[in-house]
Amino acid sequence: MARFDLSDFEWELIQPCCRTSHGGWVDDRRVLNGIFWVLRTGSPWRDLPERYGPSTTVYNRFNRWAKAGVWVRVFEELAEKSPDSMQFIDSSIIRAHQHAASGKKGGADHAIGRSRGGLSTKINAMVDANGLPVAITLAPGQASDKAAVPALLATQKVIGDVVADRGYDARAILELIAQRGGRGHIPTQKDRKAQRSIDPAIYRQRNLVERFFNKLKHFRKIATRYEKTEHNYLAAVLIACSRLWMRFHESAT
Repeated sequence: MARFDLSDFEWELIQPCCRTSHGGWVDDRRVLNGIFWVLRTGSPWRDLPERYGPSTTVYNRFNRWAKAGVWVRVFEELAEKSPDSMQFIDSSIIRAHQHAASGKKGGADHAIGRSRGGLSTKINAMVDANGLPVAITLAPGQASDKAAVPALLATQKVIGDVVADRGYDARAILELIAQRGGRGHIPTQKDRKAQRSIDPAIYRQRNLVERFFNKLKHFRKIATRYEKTEHNYLAAVLIACSRLWMRFHESAT
């Protein structure tokens, strides 16, 4: 088995999530291994080793399943295993490669914008008490972190303690968390007269979301955005997140 291939445990875990009606297409496990190889190494699809089959077959499967929402379903089914006790929110800026910004615009920004570091995409993430992702959204690099919070919270049936840094300090966000039955732990901006007290023990756990981004960026295809379309880059992020879930469950057995 090659370095980045699915283990037997991981394959048994993800196989039920990948059931589709694609008919006589080639072996799913081999194709998935090829996709993970590309995501982990950051190599172009055409450089895929021969053991994974034709690179066009692997890329076409990745692309078609991205359009069909298969990768979203895989991620959501794995993330449903998360406890509901705590959620940690943060974002990370991803530099967009020149190839990602060179496609036809067609009136869409594809979640690429111009921030301080140039053309970039922002990954907004919410992780659980184990540091595992439960919600992911994309936005142009210059977008406000606060704007992503409603969409992140909307993915969860139950909201617990929501922890974020002072960049998320807004009355509307705290009210939204409270309306969902949760408790917000967000420090106030330093220039505010009335400072909100935050339990230091809870706030220190915010490093869980920072550690998640570190793990996510081990996938070189994520650490630099090469995909032109938003749905393909989001698919890549969700596949990487799904791999983190699979590895967590394997280590827990």
